[in-house]
Amino acid sequence: MPDFLWLIAALLTTLLGMACLALAMDVHWRQVRDAERTRGSAIATCSVGYLLLTASLVCCLFADTATMAVLVWMVLLAISAIGITFTLSWYPRLLRPLAFSGRTRAGK
Repeated sequence: MPDFLWLIAALLTTLLGMACLALAMDVHWRQVRDAERTRGSAIATCSVGYLLLTASLVCCLFADTATMAVLVWMVLLAISAIGITFTLSWYPRLLRPLAFSGRTRAGK
């Protein structure tokens, strides 16, 4: 697979990973879903986020040498964090497909 496809895959997985980590916070979850949720879904969302960020590092390692891959990965982390921040500020409902938990906490 060409290097640029690995880098595109790294960018997409980093964006998704940062979005999942943001949705692991209750404040951002309520912005997207307008509902409370269980603690288990918060842990699952956080775990998926970390797995996606690890997958993005692996994609970067396939695209370049280790020293360059880590540098590119760090830049992708910063770009993705800014992108998810702007998404949560301007149009948080865009992240609704990532809020995959169907169960909510009863009584609220």
